[in-house]
Amino acid sequence: MRILLRSFAFLDLISLVFLGMQLVNIAQYYSNLQLQSEKLQAVLMFPMFFLVLFSAILLFKVKKLGFILYYIQFPFRLYLWVFSLGFITLLPEAFGLFQDFWFDALLKLCFVGEFVRLFLTVRAHLSFQKPLNKSY
Repeated sequence: MRILLRSFAFLDLISLVFLGMQLVNIAQYYSNLQLQSEKLQAVLMFPMFFLVLFSAILLFKVKKLGFILYYIQFPFRLYLWVFSLGFITLLPEAFGLFQDFWFDALLKLCFVGEFVRLFLTVRAHLSFQKPLNKSY
């Protein structure tokens, strides 16, 4: 389970690279955003960056707070499209395939992957907890 959690932390660090690039664009073009929902997403991206960073560090060290931070950030990950496997949506661009089909299919795969990660994280969290002493 430790290897699984460390791989999740590593995937989060990869996603932080791409999230950092997005934050640079958001900082430069924030004044051009007109919709309130876009501004809300832009503002939420900054604390999300630090939440993902801290949870990645703590999950790598297998600390309980790392699990808690991941549970807190899970709904925001879905809302802001900050996925652990989010970098795979860039693969078609890397291979020169600029068709909308690939992005939609890979985005759905990212959603499913994030739910699988949540399931595996809960299982890992439960396996690291001490069993209850039951005396009959």
